[in-house]
Amino acid sequence: MYVFQQSLDDLGTPLYEVTFCVLDFETTGGRRDSDMITEVGAVKYRCGEQLGTFQTLVDPGRAIPPEITVITGITSAMVCRAPKISHVLPTLLEFVGNSVIVGHNVGFDLAFLNAALRRSGRDHWAGSSVDTLALARRLIRDEVPNHKLGTLAKYFRLANRPSHRALDDAQATADLLHLLLERASALGVLGLDDLQQLPKIQRHPQATKLRLTEDLPRSPGVYRFVDRRGEVLYVGKATNLRARVRSYFSSDRRRKVDQLLRETQRIDHTVCRSSLQAEVLEVRLIHQLRPRFNRRSKNWSKYAYVKLTLGEPFPRLSIVGECRDDGAFYLGPVSSRRTAKEIIYAIESVMPLRRCTQRVTRRNVVGPCVAAQIGTSVCPCSGEVSEESYNAIVEDVLSALKIHPERLLGPLRDRMIDLAGQQRFEEAAETRRRASALSTALRRRYQLDSIRSSGRLVVEMPGGGITTLERGRLAEEWAEHAGSGASHCHLADVASKNEVDELWCVANWLNSEADKLRLVHCDRPLSSRYPCLDDFQTRNNSTARQVS
Repeated sequence: MYVFQQSLDDLGTPLYEVTFCVLDFETTGGRRDSDMITEVGAVKYRCGEQLGTFQTLVDPGRAIPPEITVITGITSAMVCRAPKISHVLPTLLEFVGNSVIVGHNVGFDLAFLNAALRRSGRDHWAGSSVDTLALARRLIRDEVPNHKLGTLAKYFRLANRPSHRALDDAQATADLLHLLLERASALGVLGLDDLQQLPKIQRHPQATKLRLTEDLPRSPGVYRFVDRRGEVLYVGKATNLRARVRSYFSSDRRRKVDQLLRETQRIDHTVCRSSLQAEVLEVRLIHQLRPRFNRRSKNWSKYAYVKLTLGEPFPRLSIVGECRDDGAFYLGPVSSRRTAKEIIYAIESVMPLRRCTQRVTRRNVVGPCVAAQIGTSVCPCSGEVSEESYNAIVEDVLSALKIHPERLLGPLRDRMIDLAGQQRFEEAAETRRRASALSTALRRRYQLDSIRSSGRLVVEMPGGGITTLERGRLAEEWAEHAGSGASHCHLADVASKNEVDELWCVANWLNSEADKLRLVHCDRPLSSRYPCLDDFQTRNNSTARQVS
């Protein structure tokens, strides 16, 4: 069994390993494009230990306004012999190195830094940053009257007090940072990514439950919100479990998230070694548990098939909930009976299949149905069609569904364009919707058939990982948390309802990652003879006709 080992990227950067460089500028004003830097102060810390300081006055190349001198105490005479910022930048950048820049309203300092870099012909600084002002607003907003650095330093009795001089302000900001880090640890903030995301987590009513995320790794997997009774409320997948779950407390604005978090008492997780495994495990768990807050994939039992009843005289199209070994042709499963009806309407608008459900007898006593009377279908109830001639129509339908989809989609496209040209837009939209449903069902059927018919498929992923598929489904022991969902359908060429979601996950993954995968083994050719189909969604009329 494959044992997943987390990489350093998966583990994130623990805060005790981060080097912070607290930076502060004094300037001639607040406009980064026209005002200039007059003093630079910086102090570096790692694991609470001071590593060094940097301080220098800077000649702004102009007179310092009196109102600025009143605030900072820096006069034009003090900076007339100081170096220009272009001469300071190389040393400052070397001092900062790969540190995370910290500031109280760090955006102000970064704006002046980048303006200076731009003027000297250097690239913008593109490293990470932390804003103590944003952290203070998140963590201690109820304790202080405002969040000015001087107010915070006085209220919390910080060792260093700001004085509107760069180094003093930087050291006071460093003291504030360490106080805020201590406060943040109570909310499960252990890594740099947690710290940077924390200001986005507003005053969430369930913020105390952030502690439930402390043990979540930064790796692909599946998470489960569990209530006090042990019932799984929601199942989700993530490429970064920790970041995704914590986002429920910040950026997730879905209507039911607040209720979900209120009921959650525990967050379980399963680490997967790839995003595909996570997606498949999510589908299997949703099928098995049917969590109340999930919507996607939960109603798989309501999927439907479009059936062409080949086992009877004068076959017709119908909607069924299960496929059987009765010699019929099945298309699907599709997401609902409504979608299945749209597909049937689309086919019947092109092919004159029987629509009535009257019992076929040698002597018709009921009379022709409406569809036969108006000539839109060839029904045996009219008494004017033989079984042999009707079978020819059925063969045309089967050929179009199996090999030549353009025999169905082409007339539908032409009808849609014609109706739009006549400004019958509602009818054109209805035709487009039905054609889209048929195109999607055909495309999915043949895409899934290609991976199922390939048998055992082994591919090598980037980085050397191996993925094994058996008839399109993952065949690895990692999914012990969910049943494999054995198929209830006995037809080899039709996907069952409970496996189609997983098959579609795999098919999409193979499509998106095809250029990165190396084929190691395949029982039978992995290919499809089916052409690329118009999706009838966003293409214009000229593009819609360009279907191979």
